[in-house]
Amino acid sequence: MFFPDTMLGGALLLWFILTGLSLVVLIHDLQTNTPTQWVMKLAWILIVLYTGPVGLVIFFLSCRQPIAGTHDQFIEAHWKQSVGSMMHCVAGDATGIILAAIVTFNLGLPNGLDLIIEYVTAFIIGLLIFQALFMKSMMGGNYFLAIRKTLFSETVSMNMVMVGMIPVMAILRGVIPDGGDPKTPIFWGISSVATMAGIITAYPMNSWLVGSGLKHGMMSAVTDATKPMDMSKHKAPDVSTAKKLAVVAFTIACLAIAVWITTFFIELKL
Repeated sequence: MFFPDTMLGGALLLWFILTGLSLVVLIHDLQTNTPTQWVMKLAWILIVLYTGPVGLVIFFLSCRQPIAGTHDQFIEAHWKQSVGSMMHCVAGDATGIILAAIVTFNLGLPNGLDLIIEYVTAFIIGLLIFQALFMKSMMGGNYFLAIRKTLFSETVSMNMVMVGMIPVMAILRGVIPDGGDPKTPIFWGISSVATMAGIITAYPMNSWLVGSGLKHGMMSAVTDATKPMDMSKHKAPDVSTAKKLAVVAFTIACLAIAVWITTFFIELKL
């Protein structure tokens, strides 16, 4: 990996240095201060890896307890719970997308097929690891029940992540030389920008999911997460099948519009 002797190269080098420092600060805090679940710890590490100091600032504002023993109270606000919901979704989806992008680049596949494979990979990783594993303990340890219970939330959240990520990834990789080559710094810079775009577009949907009782947010290791869900503390879902289908259709329409907008800037080939 090399940095071109340009202003862009200098900016990327600075960004990666700040990202490295942000990871050091985050990991130290997760080990010594903030008592969050292991899945959330993994999610925060991946988020800061992809979004650098931006992710670290979000962590400090929404998850890091300012005083020992106050984590449950600190993360109680709805917007912080929504951030937690969004973060472990984006972490899984972005990881799947980046891993698939590395593989598809080496296979030399058309860019449109790349996006399809990236979407499918992101969905699988997001559902099977960052959603189902996160909820497994609340489903009495039943992993397959957790998959079934999180399928809807992962689908709609994933679609909204891709609404932000697809245009950024596809357009920038298409117009910037070597933008799709994972051996170059620009690929990772583009991945960072795309992940931040996905965070923005995914937050409103995750806010609705948490508010509707369809998804959990920023869980704490202080809370006993080995027990089934305590509905006295969490809003019980009351969303009809028809409304769920309407929400799925809405996210698909948003994703289709994002892809359509992308075609104004680059040609997508299958």
